[in-house]
Amino acid sequence: MSMRSTRVAEQMKKELADIISRKIKDPRVGFVTVTDVEVTGDLQQATAYITCLGNERERQDTLKGLEKAKGFIRSEISHRIRLRVTPELSFAFDSSVEYGNRIDSLLRQLNDSQDQ
Repeated sequence: MSMRSTRVAEQMKKELADIISRKIKDPRVGFVTVTDVEVTGDLQQATAYITCLGNERERQDTLKGLEKAKGFIRSEISHRIRLRVTPELSFAFDSSVEYGNRIDSLLRQLNDSQDQ
């Protein structure tokens, strides 16, 4: 990834977190954390990786709410970050947090079994 696309991704991550927490009024979009943003080298596409609380159905509802607000979010980003073209947004769940929690849980179980 180029230096410019890295900087744009970091700025988008910061702005997305602010927009989602303060401006999105959709009740389906609850407590969402933007964990990462990947931007293509030509700055045409951006994927925002998110985590949120809730069961699978609630998580899917959150994703639907974000997809519905995508146009609004993109226009907000275009006002905040001065680019010739604002990247097309897509959202995906960040599985690394769940993966990390699973590893942590397994290590605790292993540690507990060794202590007995």
